[in-house]
Amino acid sequence: MNDAEYQLLARAAATCHMSIAGFLARAALNAAHDLGRTAEDIAGEREMLHELFALRRHLEQLGNNLNQVAKALNSGADAPQAEAVLAAVQRAARRVDAFTQHHLDNRRAR
Repeated sequence: MNDAEYQLLARAAATCHMSIAGFLARAALNAAHDLGRTAEDIAGEREMLHELFALRRHLEQLGNNLNQVAKALNSGADAPQAEAVLAAVQRAARRVDAFTQHHLDNRRAR
């Protein structure tokens, strides 16, 4: 293992609040319990996680926008962006639903 790999491992272990040895043991046991996983499964999981994190960031942004609209309306000000924000929330909800359904359909197909 080179220095960069060791640092990556150390950061991952710290993020999980584990020692490096504990992190390695857990990773090895997880791999041993799941030997049937294919590269396609792993790639699909990465895509799923990428989409979940993107959805999370998007929902955080929408939440901020919605809070700004609520603050404006509660103070008696106009909020001309309210309809656009609500439409974006509805689109995000549909995106979450579509993603969830796609993931469930793929799991059933296995």
